[in-house]
Amino acid sequence: MKHLHTYGFVLAALLTTGCASTNTSSKSPVTDAGKLREAATTYGQTITAADLSKHLTIIASDEYEGRNTGEKGQKMAADYISREFREDGLVGPVQNGTNPYYQTFDLEKGQWGEGHIVVGNQKFLMMQDFFPMGSSIYTTEQGATPVFIADNAPVDTASLKGKMLVGMVTNMMEAEKKMNDLGQLARKAEAASVMYVLAPDAFTMMNQRFAGRLRQASLSLPGKTNNRRTTTFIASPMVGAAILGTTPDKLGATATTYKPAADVKILTKRNTSPLPTENVLGFIEGSDKKDEVIVITAHYDHVGIEEDAEGEDKIFNGANDDGSGTVAVIELAEAFAQAKKAGHGPRRSILFMTVTAEEKGLLGSEYYAENPIFPLENTVANINIDMIGRMDFDYEKNNDSNYIYVIGADKLSSELHAINEEANQKHVNLKLDYKYNDENDPNRFYYRSDHYNFAKNGIPIIFYFNGVHADYHRPGDEADKILYDSAEKVARLAFYTAWELANRDNRIVVDSNKK
Repeated sequence: MKHLHTYGFVLAALLTTGCASTNTSSKSPVTDAGKLREAATTYGQTITAADLSKHLTIIASDEYEGRNTGEKGQKMAADYISREFREDGLVGPVQNGTNPYYQTFDLEKGQWGEGHIVVGNQKFLMMQDFFPMGSSIYTTEQGATPVFIADNAPVDTASLKGKMLVGMVTNMMEAEKKMNDLGQLARKAEAASVMYVLAPDAFTMMNQRFAGRLRQASLSLPGKTNNRRTTTFIASPMVGAAILGTTPDKLGATATTYKPAADVKILTKRNTSPLPTENVLGFIEGSDKKDEVIVITAHYDHVGIEEDAEGEDKIFNGANDDGSGTVAVIELAEAFAQAKKAGHGPRRSILFMTVTAEEKGLLGSEYYAENPIFPLENTVANINIDMIGRMDFDYEKNNDSNYIYVIGADKLSSELHAINEEANQKHVNLKLDYKYNDENDPNRFYYRSDHYNFAKNGIPIIFYFNGVHADYHRPGDEADKILYDSAEKVARLAFYTAWELANRDNRIVVDSNKK
């Protein structure tokens, strides 16, 4: 793992470059854990619905144009967040750029060019007969060895390495689960690619829905386009039948008599250029345990403007996703900064980080995990806040906003789970719903936000999430729909959990391995 800096180098550099420093009173910092716990309520109560609303009304406004990665609105949001950190007295810990609050890096902006699949003497065109989802290893024409994966049939995982797995998706009601299951199998088996063959009507619908977006540019980390995820295709019955050696009318999800073609060649060209973006970081140095770091995250990007969106509103404001988490991080940073100014600063250091390009594949947090400002081995835990202050479809039925889904807290550390439970019982009294913490959850939310780039490196995480609603990834996700009292409660829970993590005598244990 490449580290940009060691902890000692960062502190030395801060002293010599004139960066902003945290303003503290002349009092000596309190290091007694009991006294610090008693002070927690005072600073937790500084996190208010009114302040969350004040910040979110700005960064989720139309002026910020949906905060699409690398574009004007994302830059405006980065500037707003960094100014809040600076005004609250947080240190900018980055030493390799012009702004110490920015971890700046280039993404690779790519657009699909020429593409085809050739099976024997048949040629199928990309965006017409099939389309790719995400990155692709086939940027030059390469051969593929297809293997049909039948429903409920035994699979020899060891034999699938480097192959193209082909699955039939005949029931769209079960499509998401089936695609997730086959994708998991492909990753486990180290397959080269996955092809989902759809029924005619389903393929037409999916093509109409996604082909336009796929013709737009997408982003990846440089050098990762070809290996960061299993290449995935959605294909028409004509393509699937040709690859499986049959005819479209004989395709089925359970058939095992197919004779996949031996001569399959695939090309999906990409045209690329660099796109600068930045994570925004604010730092509070700890007292007697300062070498250990708590990282608190939210992603501040969203998806921008989509001219082909239905209706007159084309701006995807992303108030809930994830403006809500972003303003919570701003509020937590201010609360901890006030505590430090009063001599109640955390014993462990805290890094507040709003990350870019989550919507493009968790890219900002992945970049940090591979280029950490503070060593990952010194990172005690990650608290991630992604969507708070709305009700999902289930809770909306009873108009119940006094809940939050908690994901991942027990995957790596039983202590983190217990700390969050105790903080909730003592301070907040939300219903903690563990529905999406189930390892068999088909939505796989545990893998779909920035905490996962910490978890996969063995760092305990906790993820706060309000669930999906009708405005999810729609222009209707606006600031006036946020239930700020609910968001206040969740933000305070995150604060109290962070407070305990930062001030307890012992670093939390890593006593399980469910990455």
